[in-house]
Amino acid sequence: MARITTIINQKGGVGKTSTAHALATGLNHRNYKALVVDADPQGNLSYIMQTEAAKGVYEAMKGTPAADLIQHTGQGDILASTPALIGADLEFTQTGREYLIKDALEPVKSNYSHIIIDSPPTLGIMTINALTASTDIIIPMGADIFSLQGLGQLYETIGRVKRYCNPNLKIAGLLITRYARRAVLTRDLTEVIGDKAQQISAPIYKTQIREGIAVKEAQTMQTSLFDSHPKANPTADYTALIDEYLKQED
Repeated sequence: MARITTIINQKGGVGKTSTAHALATGLNHRNYKALVVDADPQGNLSYIMQTEAAKGVYEAMKGTPAADLIQHTGQGDILASTPALIGADLEFTQTGREYLIKDALEPVKSNYSHIIIDSPPTLGIMTINALTASTDIIIPMGADIFSLQGLGQLYETIGRVKRYCNPNLKIAGLLITRYARRAVLTRDLTEVIGDKAQQISAPIYKTQIREGIAVKEAQTMQTSLFDSHPKANPTADYTALIDEYLKQED
């Protein structure tokens, strides 16, 4: 049975899509079979993975079999985002709308060891669908005060999903991204984030993802860090994160 992990944070600019991409492509590099689900209407991850402008998550939520929509790219399999997702909150209003992605993935999840969902930077119906479909979540966070402020609201949303839709949902860990080791403020806020994680009983990954131009360069080149920048600091950090992530399955 696939482990389904949503990468989530309603705050933008914290490396959410970068983390989803690195996790999925890194797992594929290790000969795991990972599927990416781009549930973000912005479609940044679909762009990076060079998908065709066709059909994807929206059509799966409307009932088209996911197996007919999954695209096989050089970086792995993906159920792509399409512009139609922009109106998802207004369109999907029926009873059971929280389960549309979960139901769509049910017939194909046995084909994969891992499914990585990139969620939008909002707490709307696409995010609720992603959480309802998932076994666990990773929360990327910048070492800044705004990331810390948003954590409480996100935790409340997770609690509601656990109460009404997915009681087995777990927080795999908080992940500090865009980390600058030499900045005193960064180190101080990292400690505060650790304290906050304890208050909400959420683990925090030991790995911290360092800031690096390699991430943006790889995205511009529409390739993975592991192919384009195998020796860069962020690549080493994401490699360590994947080690931690897989140890959680032991």
